[in-house]
Amino acid sequence: MQKRITESTVLFISIIKWVVLATIAGAVVGLATTFFLKLLTLATELSHQWSYWYWLLPVALFVSTVLVMYLAPEAKGHGTEKVIEAIHKRAGKIPILVVPVKLIATIITLAFGGSAGKEGPCAQIGAGITSLFGDLLRFDDHDRKKLVICGISAGFAAVFGTPIAGSIFGVEVLFVGAILYDVLLPSFIAGITAYQVSTSFGITYFHHPVSLVPVFSEGFLIKVMAAGVFFGLCSIMLIEVIKFMEKGSDRIKIWSPLKGLLGGFILIGLSYVFSTKYLGLGLDTIEATLKGQPTEWYAFLLKPLFTGITLSFGGSGGIVTPIFFAGTAAGSFFAQITGLNVATFAAIGMVAVLSGSANTPIAASIMSVELFGPSVAPYATVACVISFLMTGHRSVYPSQVLSISKSPSLQVELGKELEAVQTTYLAKDSGVISRFLRSIKKIEDLVNKIQMDIASRSKHHKDPKNKE
Repeated sequence: MQKRITESTVLFISIIKWVVLATIAGAVVGLATTFFLKLLTLATELSHQWSYWYWLLPVALFVSTVLVMYLAPEAKGHGTEKVIEAIHKRAGKIPILVVPVKLIATIITLAFGGSAGKEGPCAQIGAGITSLFGDLLRFDDHDRKKLVICGISAGFAAVFGTPIAGSIFGVEVLFVGAILYDVLLPSFIAGITAYQVSTSFGITYFHHPVSLVPVFSEGFLIKVMAAGVFFGLCSIMLIEVIKFMEKGSDRIKIWSPLKGLLGGFILIGLSYVFSTKYLGLGLDTIEATLKGQPTEWYAFLLKPLFTGITLSFGGSGGIVTPIFFAGTAAGSFFAQITGLNVATFAAIGMVAVLSGSANTPIAASIMSVELFGPSVAPYATVACVISFLMTGHRSVYPSQVLSISKSPSLQVELGKELEAVQTTYLAKDSGVISRFLRSIKKIEDLVNKIQMDIASRSKHHKDPKNKE
């Protein structure tokens, strides 16, 4: 009896401890995120007063590269990836200088047309603040990691206005196929607190309930499943484009800030060939597509290209907002070629491509409810899971640790980061396709036999000699 009381007391004290810590972390990260978002809005409005604001993009990428290169190399890229790497390799230790450098570099990049997102910086800013908090309180590695995860969740929740999905995303994005349950409570509290703080300071979010989903039918569900496969392929394309651009940038052996100049000029050239809509966050295009306005069929192909160039040539920013752009554009394309509702499949595509690209099917499914309402949730969830499986063992976050194999027919080494994972096919399952085809052949033979039998009987009955 005394042992049970002692156990309950320890757990109760632990709950109180993390409720307090997560609340403080959520409030601080919420304030920091609010400051970042307001500053970003102000900078964007000022730069867009000039008609050719994107002409300064080469200079912006040059300055961003210099800041990151000489002040905080950990702030390079799209933010979340570096945080995941810090949690797995350095017990969540993040230099505090990352916070101001990431903030300034991202604002410079986005304000002048860099194709990136705003969630990665918020996650990295939140993680940097909570890492400092953990150092001040002299936490051990385990507690520091938990607190840093709270910072990630708070950053995502505050930047997208999805407190539950943001909280789950911060926990789910670390591993492929596993969730740290001991961090769920503080992550939820931090995410909800950060969201409440940001909204209380005037940050508004785009929520667009989808009411055009048809009544459930097997035919529509099959179309959603087909869309899930398509969105999975789009996720693979997005991941590979980002990876290809990173490798291409690495092959260019010049001073990194000069790469920023080169990347900026390439983006200006592409914007003249296609459109300036692929520069910056692209929120106007995302919102228009979610309201049912179709976009160009190739939009989901171009946005990853613009983003890959931006992030690989010195730009700073996140990756999730470009994923949203690509997802809604892919949904619009799928809806147009199949004659379906654009708004519905843009919403499904937005979360499904996130699920496949980031390996976060649970967070993406919950996000569909928070952003678009419960009517689309069952279909979005199906598409999210299929997209997650279709993507295989790859991700926009190569530092994710693999905890499961997505198919028993694939052999992978668990517990390794995705960038180090090699996939092989199991010999014992090599005949699966053959057995499947043989089964189909047997079914076809049986159907043909039945058809011949029916035809024979029909002929027998029609023969006058057989009439009584």
